[in-house]
Amino acid sequence: MKVLAFCGSPRKAGNTRTLLDEVARGVADAGGKCEILDIAAMNIAPCRACKGCFGTGRCTQNEDMDGLYDKIAAADAFVFGTPVYFWGPSAQMKAFVDRWYSIVHGPDFRLLKGKKAAVVTPYADDEPSTAQHTVGMFETAFKYLGLEFAGALGVTAGKEGEVRNDARAMEQAFALGQSLARG
Repeated sequence: MKVLAFCGSPRKAGNTRTLLDEVARGVADAGGKCEILDIAAMNIAPCRACKGCFGTGRCTQNEDMDGLYDKIAAADAFVFGTPVYFWGPSAQMKAFVDRWYSIVHGPDFRLLKGKKAAVVTPYADDEPSTAQHTVGMFETAFKYLGLEFAGALGVTAGKEGEVRNDARAMEQAFALGQSLARG
């Protein structure tokens, strides 16, 4: 089982990355492989709605997204990790997700059907509903893409790296990884 995890946090050692590292550990424990891509550090521009991707499934912009299409097509499952910023995903994650528009209009779109996808969302708030719009956006996008929603992990953690001290959250992230690897 090949799991591809996308980290949409600009913090290199932040809560999102910490949780994704634990998901990856769970995937490995269950016999799978997980690659984490730090999309927040990549040069991924917003979609320009030029429709140049129609038919090819590849965006006409020449930047880091180019190297991700084949990885996305080859993966068995996905994890989208983003901090919640004003009740939505980070700008980096949103730009990345918008660029899946090209996949929808190309031959790789059929390869997404039935693959699993999960969401990991730390947020600097004690109210779990803080993540509902972010998770809802992903659930709707997954349905549109033909991906099977495999769950969401929302965690209260605002200070950089504080999630490491939340044993329950770390256990849940590990278990999410195991469940993704087991199919």
